Amino acid sequence: MEPLLEDEEQRLDRVDSLHEPDLTSTSSSLSSVFSAVDSRSATSSGDISGTSGSSGEILTADAVVPRLLEPAPACEELKATVTARQKCVGRNNKGVTWGFTSVIGRQREMEDAVAVVPAFMSLTCDHVGGCTAPGSRTSPEISPIHFFGVYDGHGGSQVAKFCAERMHGVIAEEWDREVDESCGWQRRWEVALSTSFERADSEVLTAAVAPEMVGSTAAIVVLSGCQIITSNCGDSRVVLCRGTETIALTVDQKPDRQDELMRIEREGGRVINWNGARVFGVLAMSRAIGDRYLRPWVIPVPEVTFTNRTDDDECLIIASDGLWDVMSNEEAGEVARRLLRRRRRRALMGEVDDGVSPAQAVADNLTAIAIGRNSSDNISVIVVDLKPKRKSPSNAVKKR
Repeated sequence: MEPLLEDEEQRLDRVDSLHEPDLTSTSSSLSSVFSAVDSRSATSSGDISGTSGSSGEILTADAVVPRLLEPAPACEELKATVTARQKCVGRNNKGVTWGFTSVIGRQREMEDAVAVVPAFMSLTCDHVGGCTAPGSRTSPEISPIHFFGVYDGHGGSQVAKFCAERMHGVIAEEWDREVDESCGWQRRWEVALSTSFERADSEVLTAAVAPEMVGSTAAIVVLSGCQIITSNCGDSRVVLCRGTETIALTVDQKPDRQDELMRIEREGGRVINWNGARVFGVLAMSRAIGDRYLRPWVIPVPEVTFTNRTDDDECLIIASDGLWDVMSNEEAGEVARRLLRRRRRRALMGEVDDGVSPAQAVADNLTAIAIGRNSSDNISVIVVDLKPKRKSPSNAVKKR
């Protein structure tokens, strides 16, 4: 793991979040979708401009129940491994906090988009992997499900923006279309997510959202009290900080990844090394939404993973490759753990609150480090703090 630079160490030691002009942090409504808006540099010399930043808290409050629609067609088989659990850890995970930044960086155009949709669905616990103990009385309990997505556009911003505005709604609709309970909750999510990505891809075409040479990655997280479900197309990435570990929940779909290379060549395509491995020397990823001109080699079929939440989980980091090009998973995890734990300690000690959530502080600092390391791309980072919010001793005393 590459060591953190001296100035980065000093930044972490200060604990405080960086508040540079380009890294803004503002409050917002929890029921909103946050999409990165087009923003350009003042000059072509590579000025760094911020586009958005926000933080908030998600509680198990009111959730919207999507309408039930007619069944969807069957989709390609996907693989997933889920460990059976005899109790639902979600009972101790009653809320999460989050923060994000999305900045243009050194690019001329902002092509990233971000979506955060708390309680975008409401499901019984057994539909998201919880309450699997035989005879559990909590299985029919309603659980709010939260949505987080990072979309990294290429060739233009249209597809990324479309996905940020539309994808979570499509997923909610497709979940209700797939009503066959006999195949289990995991398979139902696999079908709903795979169909949703393909449907969003089709809508990009039918609604003439963008030219056929425009596309976007899509890295999304569906989060319940006991389950982390990811669905990914492209090279945006989701990692989980658990205890002292940093766990990749998605694997970048690059053209030179062995299975992807074999699939592309089997379809008569070629992968050419042109400033990195690219499909026909053009696109540096093998799966994406849009990019119709590269079918059937570039496809909108996501890879889906399921991860049981545990009490050791610290946070999720969902980010575009503007971060991952200059930071390893382990480095990002180290930064997140150090900042989160220090800020939690400060909160427990009753120190003055600066108005910035721990998750937002991590998102701000990861973005600042990426910029400091000369990331050449747009940078979008969502951080989800998975630890329940604790009251400081002073608050506990007051309640007595």
